[in-house]
Amino acid sequence: MTHKYILKTHFNSGQKFDINYAAELTEEQLPVVTSIGGPMLVIAGAGSGKTRTVTYRVAYLVESGVPLDRILLVTFTNKTAKEMTSRVEMLLKRDVKGIWGGTFHHVGNLMLRRHAAKLGFQSNYTILDRGDAKELIEACVVEANIDTKTRRFPKGDNLQTIFGLALNKNKPILDVIVEDYAQFEPFCEEIEGVAELYKKRKQKNNLMDFDDLLFYWWRLLAENADVARMYSEKFLHVLIDEYQDTNLIQAKIIDILASGHRNLMVVGDDSQSIYSFRGAHFQNIIKFPRVYSDAKVYKLEINHRSTPEILALANQTISQATEKFDKELRARRPSGQKPVIVPLSTTQDQASFVAQRMLELREEGHTLNDMAVLYRSHYQSMEIQMELTKRGIPFEIRSGLRFFEEAHIKDVLAYLKIFHNPNDEISWGRILKLLARIGPRTAEKIFQIIQQTPKPVEAIFTETVTKVIPRGGEGAFRDFLDLLKKLLAQIDQPAVMIKTIAESSYADYLREQYPNYQERLDDLEQLGSYAVQFKDLEEMLSSLALVSGIESEKIVDGGERETEACVLSTVHQAKGLEWKIVFVVWVADGRFPSYLSFNNEEEMEEERRLFYVAVTRAKDELYLSYPLIYSGYEGEVLLKPSRYLEELPEGLCEQWSVEEERNIPTSTEGYRHVEVRSRDDGFEAVSLNDLDFMRR
Repeated sequence: MTHKYILKTHFNSGQKFDINYAAELTEEQLPVVTSIGGPMLVIAGAGSGKTRTVTYRVAYLVESGVPLDRILLVTFTNKTAKEMTSRVEMLLKRDVKGIWGGTFHHVGNLMLRRHAAKLGFQSNYTILDRGDAKELIEACVVEANIDTKTRRFPKGDNLQTIFGLALNKNKPILDVIVEDYAQFEPFCEEIEGVAELYKKRKQKNNLMDFDDLLFYWWRLLAENADVARMYSEKFLHVLIDEYQDTNLIQAKIIDILASGHRNLMVVGDDSQSIYSFRGAHFQNIIKFPRVYSDAKVYKLEINHRSTPEILALANQTISQATEKFDKELRARRPSGQKPVIVPLSTTQDQASFVAQRMLELREEGHTLNDMAVLYRSHYQSMEIQMELTKRGIPFEIRSGLRFFEEAHIKDVLAYLKIFHNPNDEISWGRILKLLARIGPRTAEKIFQIIQQTPKPVEAIFTETVTKVIPRGGEGAFRDFLDLLKKLLAQIDQPAVMIKTIAESSYADYLREQYPNYQERLDDLEQLGSYAVQFKDLEEMLSSLALVSGIESEKIVDGGERETEACVLSTVHQAKGLEWKIVFVVWVADGRFPSYLSFNNEEEMEEERRLFYVAVTRAKDELYLSYPLIYSGYEGEVLLKPSRYLEELPEGLCEQWSVEEERNIPTSTEGYRHVEVRSRDDGFEAVSLNDLDFMRR
């Protein structure tokens, strides 16, 4: 027989509840869950039990007699919505499928299906996936008679991203291009024309893409007072998860839906707002108490995840934010190890430290599944991937493909390979097909011609080859030949060759082809940095081939342990996850925070929040490392610690120093960055096999 608990509530005085909310929840969570309603902002700090709070709130509403179909729960992933509703079902031991729950796109689709006619659509409209949307956009480019063969007009993927950002940021396409895609400014008028054609063709053919679901949902409510009134009166309670990640249109939709009963609960953490590049609007959560002047603001500050030492660092970091809600995470866990700051001489030494420390931690009883390596940008994982592979340490990439599987890395290496082995048909085909108007058939013709000569690279410059170039492709082929001439003069200087390729017309190709072209250019710089250590092409290509051939397994034997692997991830991809041991690498100024944000105050604030997210992923141990020397295109560069490390007070972290044969130069002449601090006094040596670490 189920015991009934009595809890006073304004919903129904004397209401009996199956769940003992007072016993199940913390003193912070209970008032949120049992609130009478009205506008509520719940600032849920990292690891404070946000999901548990929302789940119990839904259960409480149901137990209080609120009909299921009058509760709206909006989340950012369908997985989260399913997890929450299934937890509610487990708590209540009943079916709650009548609740309106899901992502913004899911809920918007439900409403649009019912009222599509008001927007000029039929209810059976088709939702385009990204591939279909890209194909339709490219068809509109053709319809607009835009010459894409002689000019680098943006590809369908880029146009799709631009159109989506314009809708989600509620900005004109021109503004999005100027702010985020300056390389396409010469095409602004034509891009706007394509956007208009795309819109008309979707309307004509009863099609919507994912961004349309939000845009037309907002239009449905904003332009049809009867529909807006119906839904605002229908939903007695509206709950929004991860409110800090909402964009302007989503906030407007929420305001309309909650305008009837005004029982709106938004939950999020301003300190974890890190998705502005997707259109998220930080001011939505910051201004909520101003938009809803009668809102109650609750704070969940009890952290169930991390040790007090890790939280002390997180609190100190976020306290420096300019615009925030004041809060201080408090640990429920006992004291543990202080976070460790580790300066390393080079990027290779940093990778060696991470790998070596992982092996030691594993000897101490941890599994690789307990460990993660986090970084600001995907390119910063290259040396880590290489080192883990060489040591046979299994890893899972969460931030993209393995470095040497990326298309642009393969492209550049293909250029290098034809100089090492001029008969490499695959590499010739790869680089030739990058050129305008040259497809597989023409590439094959060219290779057949040059293969019949003793020196294929020299043969590419002959008139015999030039004659097979299709009309309209002559300019691109001339640029290609100019690049090959430069590379011929740089043979056996792989780092210089990589720089030359990255600064050639190939960079224009990346800008045209990929929305994240800057990240790909950063990848190439990192590849060039890696190449500095090799004396010639053969040594570099042989090293890469051998490493890529090693299977990252077999570190352990037998049973379930064969699935053991650490995680490599960008901080963006790691949000919402946690590990016992976290390594945050490249914590150097210009790398974390990124130099690309230095001249933008809002972006710098988001970089700080990103660092906060990184450190709060760690439960037990946190390692913050950075290289002192970076060998890049321009030679060796001295890096300084991230400002986030510089501003930490004494005693908050342990600092380890590395004793090596390599000496950090005392003179800074010839280096672009200085201000490297040495803190090697009062340390006690701790051996880590191939590196000797000094611990205070």
